[in-house]
Amino acid sequence: MLPLVALVGRPNVGKSTLFNALTRSRDALVHDEPGVTRDRIYGICRLLEGQPFAVCDTGGLSGDEEGLAGATARQSRAAAAEADVVLFIVDGREGPAPLDDAALSWLRKSGKKILLVVNKTDGLDESACVREFARFGIDPAVPIAAAHQRGVPALVASIAGYLPEAGQGEVLDSDPERVRIAFIGRPNVGKSTLVNRLLGEERVIASEVPGTTRDAISVDMERDGRRYRLIDTAGLRRKSKVEEVVEKFSTFKTLQAIENCQVAVVMLDAGEGVTEQDATVLGHVLDSGRALVIAINKWDGQSKYQREQTQALLERKLAFCTWAEHVTISAKHGTGMRELFRAIHRAHASATREFNTSESNKALEIAVETFPPPVQNGHIAKLRFVHPGGVNPPTFVVHGTRLKKLPESYKRYLENFFRKRFKLVGTPIRFVFKEGENPFEGRRNVLTERQVRSKRRLIRHHKR
Repeated sequence: MLPLVALVGRPNVGKSTLFNALTRSRDALVHDEPGVTRDRIYGICRLLEGQPFAVCDTGGLSGDEEGLAGATARQSRAAAAEADVVLFIVDGREGPAPLDDAALSWLRKSGKKILLVVNKTDGLDESACVREFARFGIDPAVPIAAAHQRGVPALVASIAGYLPEAGQGEVLDSDPERVRIAFIGRPNVGKSTLVNRLLGEERVIASEVPGTTRDAISVDMERDGRRYRLIDTAGLRRKSKVEEVVEKFSTFKTLQAIENCQVAVVMLDAGEGVTEQDATVLGHVLDSGRALVIAINKWDGQSKYQREQTQALLERKLAFCTWAEHVTISAKHGTGMRELFRAIHRAHASATREFNTSESNKALEIAVETFPPPVQNGHIAKLRFVHPGGVNPPTFVVHGTRLKKLPESYKRYLENFFRKRFKLVGTPIRFVFKEGENPFEGRRNVLTERQVRSKRRLIRHHKR
């Protein structure tokens, strides 16, 4: 396990900016608005040659122990408790603040190694900025300007002197066998609650306030001998209702998580049914081509009549993705978790299944014999052969002639036929149609003078 360095401080002192500078990434949302970061975000810093270490970004400590602010403070304390080194970030422009004193007080009680980092010193006298924090009694203090990458190499060199050989923190590994699962949905449908239930701890902040989650939080987990990476995402709302810049960034992070995952679990609220925004969320997943499982949350609060009505509504409104499995769950009480993971396994196995050319051509041959392509403008499309074109989603490349005239209904028939023949569930199927080029297209035979004279004689002969 890599040594872990936690970034702790009051709101808007530049923790997320420093996190991105250390990890050379844009994983953490950065904005002038205080309190943007709420959950713990992990990354790896490789700036120290031969000795990488993990970095944990945390939310700002506002001094409030109630509501979202209190949950954010608990996340920060958890990060500091598991860290080997704590970087205490302060604002060099504003100077010491009462919240800094309160944060430093409980940091000292934790017994962790503390390194004072004075941020936002660009354009200021660094020595004067550092002297303002001399009463904290932490030496040495490192002045930086994280937004401009100034002082970051010196900070990394200072961190090297505090790092142990091994740490106990949580670090994401690069195991390609991990199943990447993203939990997608509208705000307040229970995504964070479900992630916490699966992990068995309060890893991400779950609240009844819509829009609590802002970043895409990735957490590794092992269950029944299999390894997973759970990605908790921010809720997706209508574009017309997204006004804050931070929420726009959160939406972008969610769409990015959909592209990076292998299985997308779209969560619906059983009490509200399928709304228009739910259909939009499903559209994002279908456009990405990812495997799909639909989880209907808060099922435990429904009566028998309500459940029947909800099932009928789902069948009617989700007719465009009948291949996706529906699972009823309760994230709060943990019911339906086994069925959810079984559906995820089936969807992942179907999406990542590799086909060979022989079985693909056999399936195409049977499909065409069973139902030949229809006549279009006096012509019939000829599907000559097919070969696999990729996985996640399964892709088939069909070669032939007049494929541009192939109607959409026949393409859907091929998709359904291949899905039924290969028993694929929970994944879309893509077909790429390629026509063979005519080697004589655009070429014109130029006649010689002798051929022109012969042609004229034949024309005169026929006119007689």
